[in-house]
Amino acid sequence: MDMRFTDTLNALENLEDGMFGQDFLLTWEKTAAALRQVLLAAEALKDLHRRNRPARCFDSGLAVSIFRDNSTRTRFSFASACDFLGLGLQDLDERRSQIAHGETVRETATMISFLTEVIGIRDDIYMGAGNRFMRQVAAAVTDSHTSGVLHQRPMVINLQCDLDHPTQTLADLLHLKTHFGSLAALRGKKIAMSWAYSPSYGKPLSVPQGIVALMARFGMHVCLAHPPGYQLTEEALAFAQRAARKSGGRFSITDSMADAFADADVVYPKSWAPFAIMEKRTEMLTAGNTGGLAALEKEALDSNARHASWQCTPEMMGLTRGGRALYMHCLPADISGVSCTRGEVEASVFEKYRLDTYRQAAFKPFVIAAMILCSRFRHPARVLETIGEKPFSRCLAP
Repeated sequence: MDMRFTDTLNALENLEDGMFGQDFLLTWEKTAAALRQVLLAAEALKDLHRRNRPARCFDSGLAVSIFRDNSTRTRFSFASACDFLGLGLQDLDERRSQIAHGETVRETATMISFLTEVIGIRDDIYMGAGNRFMRQVAAAVTDSHTSGVLHQRPMVINLQCDLDHPTQTLADLLHLKTHFGSLAALRGKKIAMSWAYSPSYGKPLSVPQGIVALMARFGMHVCLAHPPGYQLTEEALAFAQRAARKSGGRFSITDSMADAFADADVVYPKSWAPFAIMEKRTEMLTAGNTGGLAALEKEALDSNARHASWQCTPEMMGLTRGGRALYMHCLPADISGVSCTRGEVEASVFEKYRLDTYRQAAFKPFVIAAMILCSRFRHPARVLETIGEKPFSRCLAP
């Protein structure tokens, strides 16, 4: 067996507290051990795939996805992760379900869960609603399982909500671990989570909130930068502050992109919508007031336009530590002169780090597969060891 794979399994086996039987709805609800378990399992699964080894640990079972917003990376990451583990995939198209005829969340959740192992949900459009919907689904399947309707309870994974994007931020953390050599090496490193200008306004707050909350747990100096009016939720900010104190890291907030980039080891320039406007948008959509959305969008775009100088440029990157900070983005980035006239990042900067952002994204399917594996199996290291000993390849070599 591969020595690196064996070392990863040994580290995974030594974790006392893990993910077994748990949903994954917010990173800040998870213990450090549970997070490390997911990271180690993801590394092991990625190593298996790199060596063309199989990872099927299910002979049957369904994975259900519910995407209430558009997606490329997360949608395909969820699909490929489930297939890698041996699960079939079914996407719930709510327009083609009985939801339009009054079917409740409680009923829908049960009806899709009879032979289901995992339900992945992306619901990031409404502030204050996405994570709540995921918890309603989780409560419904718990009730049906406790009542004996379901033989087993499927786990629920947050594929992005209004508060957090766990599969993205854990993939980001694994990218940083790989880039710097270890989680311990992240201690004291400065990451600038900065707002950046975008010609569109509806981007959720979940990525910056997930980043500041997660990276503060690993001893990093997390510097959040945004113009006035683009603040994050108090829940995420309060957790980041507590996590930084506990880990020996640091959490700071500035209204200057340049200050955030100064001596940074990692930069994450990413646009998100003004907090107050996202709240108004939710109120309008909930009330069916679609007529006011056009005016609200103009208000948001006007707000963005006042901060068009917040752009990741070669000059801005020159402020970072040695001028060589790692650029990160969850993609797709608004690239000036490529995908838009002016956006989050200049084309020359993005092109320099383009393959790095692809490597960053490549961790996501393995993180999702690891979440499923660690939730469904009490001893994931033993499952992975059994898989690793199979005397055949995942597919025939050419």
